[in-house]
Amino acid sequence: MMIRGSTGLIAHIGYPTHTFKSPMIYNPYFAHAGIDAVVVPMGCRAASYPALLAALFTLENIHGALITMPHKVSTLALVDAASPAARVAGACNAVRRAPDGRLVGDLFDGEGFVRGVRRKGVELAGQQAFVAGCGGVGSAIAASLAAAGVAAISLFDARPESAEALCRRLRAHYPALRLRTGEADPAGHGLVVNATPLGMHDDDPLPLDVTRLDPGCFVGEVVLREHTPFLRAALARGCRAQEGTDMLFEQIPAYLEFFGLPTTTPARLRALAQLDGPPRQENVS
Repeated sequence: MMIRGSTGLIAHIGYPTHTFKSPMIYNPYFAHAGIDAVVVPMGCRAASYPALLAALFTLENIHGALITMPHKVSTLALVDAASPAARVAGACNAVRRAPDGRLVGDLFDGEGFVRGVRRKGVELAGQQAFVAGCGGVGSAIAASLAAAGVAAISLFDARPESAEALCRRLRAHYPALRLRTGEADPAGHGLVVNATPLGMHDDDPLPLDVTRLDPGCFVGEVVLREHTPFLRAALARGCRAQEGTDMLFEQIPAYLEFFGLPTTTPARLRALAQLDGPPRQENVS
């Protein structure tokens, strides 16, 4: 695509940058749709990041910034306003400048997950959800499920303090939500989420006891691999499922909306993407 003086910029900030996939997803779409914008990878170490973020948003042709590791947590303290999802998760992965000049942060991991589940016909209102893994992506998914109207969420993490901390943050923003922590049992839940990194490697243990999954429940994965052992076991048990890559492509239209750019469907993004391997596993923490 041609970069002109009129081209709008989206900075993709993190370190290291050599495995970033966003430019190979967004830029083919921009070129195909005739959108005068470009995603540019920007490698920045933690010590320099606050100054870089502030400087970038003095540019008049910047649409916003995609934020990835190691900066997602520190970004929350650098923005002037943040969404409930970002505040619950304690992290941001997108920043834009509001008309009044304030920096606004949001987090779309959970939004991508919820959009994918809804696209598959799952009704979330009143649902009983189980989330294994209460780090960054698990917190984001739990916050988005709460905003989508689930009735109850059971939280489990190998570090009990992480589940308890997420429970407190959710309760502060969603006081009517029923919350439970401490049990690794997914039985009785209509929606079960693996928000742990388990499954990135073939010899990883399963994140939970799949024999306790209710047949017919919906199982979601965040690991960006096709057919993880967990999903294969859940499908064999009669569950419906969503892969981690579904979450990845579903969140991109939400980013485009956030940046004020024309959006498209996840299917179109997949068809245009020029990935040279599986997407980088940068959403699990």
